[in-house]
Amino acid sequence: MFNLKLNSALARRLSKGSSLGFNCLNARTNATATHDADLTVIGSGPGGYVAAIKAAQLGMKTVCVEKSPTLGGTCLNVGCIPSKALLNNSHLYHLAHGKDFESRGIEVSNVSVNLEKMMGQKSSAVKGLTDGVAGLFKFNKVTHVRGHGMIKSPTQVIATNEEGNSEVINTKNILIATGSEVTPFPGIEVDEERIISSTGALSLKAIPKRLILIGAGVIGVELGSVWSRLGSEVTAIEFLGHVGGMGIDMDVSKTFQRTLKKQGMNFKLNTKVISADKTDSCIKVNVEAAAGGKPETLECDVLLVCIGRRPYTQGLGLENVGITANKQGIISVDERFQTSCPGIYAIGDCIPGPMLAHKAEDEGIICVEGLTGAPVHIDYNCVPSVIYTHPEVGWVGKTEEDLKEANIPYKVGKFPFAANSRAKTNADTDGFVKILSHKETDRILGAHIIGGGAGEMINEAVLAMEYGASSEDVARVCHAHPTLSEAFREANLAAYFGKPINSF
Repeated sequence: MFNLKLNSALARRLSKGSSLGFNCLNARTNATATHDADLTVIGSGPGGYVAAIKAAQLGMKTVCVEKSPTLGGTCLNVGCIPSKALLNNSHLYHLAHGKDFESRGIEVSNVSVNLEKMMGQKSSAVKGLTDGVAGLFKFNKVTHVRGHGMIKSPTQVIATNEEGNSEVINTKNILIATGSEVTPFPGIEVDEERIISSTGALSLKAIPKRLILIGAGVIGVELGSVWSRLGSEVTAIEFLGHVGGMGIDMDVSKTFQRTLKKQGMNFKLNTKVISADKTDSCIKVNVEAAAGGKPETLECDVLLVCIGRRPYTQGLGLENVGITANKQGIISVDERFQTSCPGIYAIGDCIPGPMLAHKAEDEGIICVEGLTGAPVHIDYNCVPSVIYTHPEVGWVGKTEEDLKEANIPYKVGKFPFAANSRAKTNADTDGFVKILSHKETDRILGAHIIGGGAGEMINEAVLAMEYGASSEDVARVCHAHPTLSEAFREANLAAYFGKPINSF
């Protein structure tokens, strides 16, 4: 009944006589199918694999096409997961190797890095999770087809593997979840040995003496932190005038930069890279002020290009079904994630919005539920962002800069971790919680945290904002003592009552 309903809906949409519907129908092929599906998902990253599992749980016959040898996409293989393993382990080394352990009464000596073992632990975590996705596919009866997915028509996908062998999937619906790839820097060729992308930065065979980052956004500061902790002299070159990338509150960014500088990272802001030249002994990076000025040459052993990511939408056969991506490779969708071709949907990094794994996951679930007729809703203002350095940075909603630009009246509630009892006992007091609430309604408009555990704590703010809570609502909720989250409550107390309890 479900399959017939979807087929009928598709037929009605394509029979309206529009030129788009005509083109879609003419793109059909007569090739013999090797698989039949209600939904074919192209891509097995966080958005794709979650969508495939949800579709199967809802009773759809589901196929997921993935070009890489393992499931999980960039996030699990060469992104979120391996970087967090290195961030955690390098932080532990940094604590033990510096004065931190000594100040806590923990005496250690001869602390050293076994980089091969550290990389091995990272790889073990990655394998466990990618194997876990394969197990979930099997448990939920999702068919995994290995190969590069190409849309032949609105009802057919061709998957071609590295050996040139193809499989054909006849399908009632298609979901594009192909994610993103590293944005190249014009004129600088990445070799993943001396000039590297984020992928290469996760698998260096030795700790570079001098590392230069092109970009001080989220990827730059995270990977820069890893190698700085392990002993590299790290310099980040950033075109913008602040660190942390787009969307970060400037109050937080300034504190963040000071903290990272105290840890040993160097920054050249408002600076642009002109070119990079490899010599036998080093890499020469030519820079100048973003507004123009006298050129300067910096030298390093390894150069990390981390200026962002771009949608991976090339070679998908979009032209076969009348779908056009913009110059950046982004595919436009409607409120139900449907593209311009009926029956073909897209989610994640290849559509507008922040390139975040959890955003793609939510879109995947919501899109698939929408295929069954369920309501489709996502509030992008309630999608959190986290930088997993130490201290962590987490935020959701509007920044002060956003509110000023929109002329929205607001209140600020701020509480430092230096006044939080748990942070004191942990001897980890850098940072603060900052709450922005509407001056008239008291509704929480944004939350910004820099400090230990910010990535976990920000989810309390997301929950509050998703359900329209006010700063008074959170201020009147009992929080366990002693916990870092008490700082979140205190910031809400400050926003509503004008003063916190445990700070001047």
